[in-house]
Amino acid sequence: MKIRIKFRKYGVMKFIGHLDIMRYFQKAMRRAEIDICYSEGFSPHQIMSFASPLGVGITSDGEYLDIEVNSTLSTEDALRALNDTMVEGVEIVDYVQLPDNAKTAMSIVAAADYDLYFKEGYEAPVEVEQFAEGIENFFTRRSEVLITKKTKKSEKVMDLKQLVYDFKVESKVREDSVSVPSFYLMLSTGSSDNLKPELVVEALFEALGLTYDANAIQIHRRDVYASASEGKGYISLGKMGTKIK
Repeated sequence: MKIRIKFRKYGVMKFIGHLDIMRYFQKAMRRAEIDICYSEGFSPHQIMSFASPLGVGITSDGEYLDIEVNSTLSTEDALRALNDTMVEGVEIVDYVQLPDNAKTAMSIVAAADYDLYFKEGYEAPVEVEQFAEGIENFFTRRSEVLITKKTKKSEKVMDLKQLVYDFKVESKVREDSVSVPSFYLMLSTGSSDNLKPELVVEALFEALGLTYDANAIQIHRRDVYASASEGKGYISLGKMGTKIK
């Protein structure tokens, strides 16, 4: 039986890397007594895969892992059992059953959306209106937006128009009651054509003649998506399963 788990990651847990999060969930499955399946062979491991690893320092309301189980609790009971084992900064928000022929979340990820805004203690260099005008001139009106993505071994020229599905800015009121510009991005995500949101915003800053300070920007992932049937947009990974009674 295939199960998809959705969880939030926030607070100090945003500083925990993907490998440690994976080990954390392996232990959580045992503590919550989830009847998870194990692989065969000399070194059995839990059958578990994550949709799209989250970078260190990024918070999220929409993270996913798929598991296989021999038997299962109801959605309500599984949520209670898992959340009883969670530390502050991780919250399980859904537990649903997938069809037997469902592909893993990792293999079908096509897009993700993000909010990027200025952290407490940092001020935006320009107002929302200037950023909105910059997005219009830098991105919306152009037929192609070429940037150079640097990797450890090489450089790659990318066209943002093919990989950015939505890009806008609006005012956001932070927890300290200060209103700051907040960028919304929906981007290509997955094993190929994976685009980081900070790369897009950094390119916008450069086009506006501004200095991009990565330490000033909080990145928050809203959700992760697969391509909808017949190419009609995108569907949240969380809407592809059914509740268990």
